[in-house]
Amino acid sequence: MKKLMYSAFIAFCASVATIVALDLLVPAAGRAQSSGAARRIDAAELARHGEPGDCWLAIDGKVYAVTDYVPSHPSAPEVVTRWCGREASEAFATKGTGRPHSASARASLEPLYVGDYIP
Repeated sequence: MKKLMYSAFIAFCASVATIVALDLLVPAAGRAQSSGAARRIDAAELARHGEPGDCWLAIDGKVYAVTDYVPSHPSAPEVVTRWCGREASEAFATKGTGRPHSASARASLEPLYVGDYIP
């Protein structure tokens, strides 16, 4: 009986450890997107992520966490970070120079999705 209880306890602990590990491995953006109901983010919450070290942008009604992407952006980081915590649709659409971003640039936003922007 003790062996059975011990085995059940070990199995339970392994299950909990697996759940915790998966929770840590799946980014928050992925959880928000796959949960079925999109997270709703208002202007105040967006503004709380207005620093280069914690940078969210609202683009075309969606919010993206771009903090980890900024260092790999082809332009200087300031091109992106000046928009942290703000609605940046026009800046993204025109790159500030009238040239649009490519389809692949737009696609690169999807893994960074946090939720829907509610102004």
